[in-house]
Amino acid sequence: MARLYGLLWRLLLVLVHVNRAFISWLRVRLRSWKDRLWERAMAALLLPVALAGFPGSDQRKLNHNPDANANPLTGNRTSSRRSRWLSDGRSLEKLPVHIGLLVTEEEPSYTDIANLVVWCMAVGISYVSVYDNHGIFRKNSRLLEEIVRQQQDLLGIDGAKYNVEFLSNGIDKHQHHVVSCRPTVKVLSPEDGKQSIVQAAQQLCRSVENKERSSKDISVTMLDILLRESKNIPDPELVVKFGPVDSTLGFLPWHIRLTEFISLPSHRNVSYEDLLGALQRYSACQQRLGQ
Repeated sequence: MARLYGLLWRLLLVLVHVNRAFISWLRVRLRSWKDRLWERAMAALLLPVALAGFPGSDQRKLNHNPDANANPLTGNRTSSRRSRWLSDGRSLEKLPVHIGLLVTEEEPSYTDIANLVVWCMAVGISYVSVYDNHGIFRKNSRLLEEIVRQQQDLLGIDGAKYNVEFLSNGIDKHQHHVVSCRPTVKVLSPEDGKQSIVQAAQQLCRSVENKERSSKDISVTMLDILLRESKNIPDPELVVKFGPVDSTLGFLPWHIRLTEFISLPSHRNVSYEDLLGALQRYSACQQRLGQ
C-alpha cells in the first residue's frame, strides 16, 4: 500500500506541474491576444478621426499623392520602431561594425534574412555579410530585392537614410569606393572562402614568375594584404549562425580568427528580439585576444 500511495502522490505532483504550466501558457496567450485586439480597436477608432478633417477637394488631391495617403498610425509605429532600434543599438556596451549572417539550412527564407539585414542596419551596424554554403543568395538578386522591400516596409519613408551599397563579390571595381558611413551589405559564398585564399596565393606566385616580386617577398603579411584588398571590408566581429549544423561551412576562414560565433536554432520566423539577444550576448562577452 505504501508503494501505491507513493505512486499516487507522484502522479498528483505531475498533474499539478502540468496544470501550472498550462495556466502560465494560457495567460501569455490571453495577454498577447488582448494587446492585438486593443491595437486593432484603437486603429479602427482613430483612423476615421484622422481622415475626417480633409474636405472633398483635398481628398482628391491626396488620392494622387502617395505620401499624403500614408496611414498616420502606421507612420507613427514605424517611427517608434526606428527610435527603439536605434536606442537598443546605443544601449549596448559594444556593437559590431561588421556582422555575418551564416545560414546553414537548406531552404532559405528570403523575407526573414532581409528582416535580419534591415534590423542590423537600424541598430547601427555598418557592414552585414550574408553567407550560405551553396551560394544560393549569390546566384540570384531575389535577396537584394527583398532587402530593399523590407527596408521600405520596416523603416518607412526614412529608409533613404539607410542607403545600402550591395557588394556581390571581390572583383567589383566599385567596391573600392565604398562609403563606410552608410550600411553595406555583402553577399558571400564559398568562393569567397578557401577559393579566395587559393587565388591570392596564385597571384603571388604569378608575380614572382613575372619577376614583379621576389620569392622573399612572399609572406603571411603579403597574403593578408591581398585577401583584405579583395574584400575591402573589416573582419567580422560577430557571426550569427542559423541552423543545426555545428560548422562555419567555409565562412571567410582567413578573417574570423577573432570573430565571436553565436548560434540560433533557425532563421525562419526569427524575431527582432532573437537578434537583439545575440547582440546583447556579444556585448557582454570578454574577448581576451590570446592573453
